[in-house]
Amino acid sequence: MRRYLFIVLLVISFSVQAQSNTGNYKYIIVPEKFSFLKQINRYGLNTAIKAFFEEKGFTVYFDNVEIPQEIATDRCKALVADLQENNTMFVTNITLLLKDCRGAIVMKSKPGKSREKEYETSYNMALKEALTSFNDFKYAADKPTEITNAGSANANVEVKTAPLPVNEPVVVKTEAQEALLYAQPISNGYQLIDATPKIVMTLLKTSVEDSYISNKGNTNGIVLKKNGNWFFEYYKNNVLVSEKLSIKF
Repeated sequence: MRRYLFIVLLVISFSVQAQSNTGNYKYIIVPEKFSFLKQINRYGLNTAIKAFFEEKGFTVYFDNVEIPQEIATDRCKALVADLQENNTMFVTNITLLLKDCRGAIVMKSKPGKSREKEYETSYNMALKEALTSFNDFKYAADKPTEITNAGSANANVEVKTAPLPVNEPVVVKTEAQEALLYAQPISNGYQLIDATPKIVMTLLKTSVEDSYISNKGNTNGIVLKKNGNWFFEYYKNNVLVSEKLSIKF
C-alpha cells in the first residue's frame, strides 16, 4: 500500500511541476498563416486563436509584426501556436499545439472535428471544439498558470515527492472496465485506444516498473499492475477508486 501511495504522490508532484513550468510563459506567438493553408489568416483561424488566448490573460503577437525586445532577444519566453490538420473526405479535423522555442510540444488540444460542408464554417467549428481543451489555461502575473488539461505534453519534469502519511486510512472502491483497450506507443509511454477507434487514456512512463502516470478525460491518476491485472487508480470525492482495465500491449 505504501508503494501505491508513493506513486499517487508522484502524480501530484508531476501535476504541480507541470503547472509551474507552463506558468513561466506570458507570451504566445501566433503565425499569420498555418502551413496547411495557402492564405494569411484563412477562415479567420489565426485571429480567433489570438483573441482566445488574449481573453485568458496572455500577451499574444502575430509573427509578422515587430516582436517586443523582451522576447525578440529570448524566444524561449514565448510559446508558439500551431495547427495540425488531419482531415478525411467528410470530416474537418484539426489539433491546436503550443510549442516552446525548441519546437517541443508543451500542450496539445483534443482533435476538433466538424462535418459541415462549407469550409469556413467547418474549420471554425472544429477550432472551437479544439479550444475547449484550453478553457482552464490562464495567465496570472501573481501566480502560476492553472492547467487542468490532461493532454499536457511536458513529461520531462523533476519529480519531488512529499512524505508518506502515517496511519492514514485509505478506502478503495473497485470498479470494472470491461472494454478491451489497445496500447499504442508514443514518445513517453502509450495511448490506449478502444475499438472505435478513439483515444481513451494516455499512459506516461515512470521510474517504477508497470506503473504509469495516467489521465482519462479530466481524471488524473495512475495505471499499475497488481496480481497480473491492470488497474486505473484515482481519487473521487476523497475516495480512492481502483478501476480494473483490460489492456492489450
